[in-house]
Amino acid sequence: MIISFVAALAFSFFHAARAAGATTPADSVPYRLRLYHLHTGEHLDVVYRRGDQYVPEGVAALDHFLRDHRTGDVKDYDIREFDLLHDLLAKLGHLDSEIDIVCGYRTPWSNNYLREHSNGVALDSQHMEAKAIDIRIPGVPTAQVRDAALSLRRGGVGYYAQSNFVHVDVGPVRRW
Repeated sequence: MIISFVAALAFSFFHAARAAGATTPADSVPYRLRLYHLHTGEHLDVVYRRGDQYVPEGVAALDHFLRDHRTGDVKDYDIREFDLLHDLLAKLGHLDSEIDIVCGYRTPWSNNYLREHSNGVALDSQHMEAKAIDIRIPGVPTAQVRDAALSLRRGGVGYYAQSNFVHVDVGPVRRW
């Protein structure tokens, strides 16, 4: 299922205007994320920010996309997480890449379920605060994603080599 929004149309207009030679003020530069959710099969291509202004429809689309896939519950994400993903792609030189989402928001129920059925799930996970996302970027080794995330020093970074994903959050700076 593809989720599209007016923000994507605005992004196309921006590129058409730029191609026609129009200049773009720094405060209208679009921040775009392309995501694929491994559990729901959904894709999202959205502009969530223009310059220093967040696009409410884009942020809402990201919140919905990153909902708890077990319960369907949606929580408002800490917008710093979206900026972290964008800046991580920029650091890697892959701004146009689609990010695979392994896990977004988790309700306490989902977090407890995972704690009972797997290893390494924190009791007070940043996922329950909508401040964490587990990701992989196709074509980029997870060790490289981890190193780039660590260099940003913007929160927690967990490296799960066996499961081929990296946890990035906007909580305290730490690593595991």
